[in-house]
Amino acid sequence: MRADRVFAYGAAAGLIGDLLLGDPRRGHPVAAFGRAAGAVERVLWRDHRGWGALHTAVCVGGALGLGAVAEHVVRPSRTASVALTAAATWAVVGGTSLAREARVIGRALEAGDVEAARDRLPHLCGRDPQALDADGIARAVVESVAENTSDAVVGALVWGAVGGVPGLLGFRAVNTLDAMVGHKSPRYRRFGWASARLDDLAGWPGARLTAVLAALAGDRPRGAVRAWREDAHRHPSPNAGPVEASFAGALGVRLGGTLSYAGRVEHRPVLHQEGRAVATYDIERAVRLSRRVGLLALGVGVAARAFVKGRTA
Repeated sequence: MRADRVFAYGAAAGLIGDLLLGDPRRGHPVAAFGRAAGAVERVLWRDHRGWGALHTAVCVGGALGLGAVAEHVVRPSRTASVALTAAATWAVVGGTSLAREARVIGRALEAGDVEAARDRLPHLCGRDPQALDADGIARAVVESVAENTSDAVVGALVWGAVGGVPGLLGFRAVNTLDAMVGHKSPRYRRFGWASARLDDLAGWPGARLTAVLAALAGDRPRGAVRAWREDAHRHPSPNAGPVEASFAGALGVRLGGTLSYAGRVEHRPVLHQEGRAVATYDIERAVRLSRRVGLLALGVGVAARAFVKGRTA
């Protein structure tokens, strides 16, 4: 079976598995990687960029190597190759968990239980929930759905289309390391620099594809493109900016503004300024848009891999 068909069948099966099963309750492979990366960090940590780069190389290289070895072992069997791709896709994407957490918070807000929504928000993002009212929580959820559509779904599919199972595992390793050490705390300002920069590079194509697909799949394509063009560059993140701006325009809402994150207050630019304030019901709209974007991303990835394999055949 050609590699493009292995990816097509395997990635589709993996997405269906995520849709039906969500993330495993116990023994999640990403959690296992996190524990391994933490163990490596305890050995290598120094307040130095070079040691941080070594930590990144060891952890990401290990994930890439594991994927390459597994793919090589199962290559003689078409069924095993598809099954491995499906398992890897299911392990690294998180669309169903993202939607589930967003909807739990949305239901709490609809019921008027702001405290329950605050209690649940840390499961989805790193905002300080006590600083947020109901509207602020709804905005935080929509922004998190937008950003994680790129990080948890589209980006993984992009690198899976490029590099098969090693691409899937490598992207998730990079993204997980950024979450662990890529923030600008005193401990990780230098040690986590390499992980943060690598995450920016690895996330670049998925973020742009997410922005394009959000414009195509949303209710307001022109608004999405305009918000992306006019506002994305004002966001402090080179990848979250295009994604959040495109989602804002596609949904017709304003995102960005003042937020409290990791004990500090940030004043971020408003994205899609002509949009209205986020309402609770926009959480469900954002989740549905995220689902459509994920399915379109699968189609793009399959088509791109088939095109490349056809040209090199």
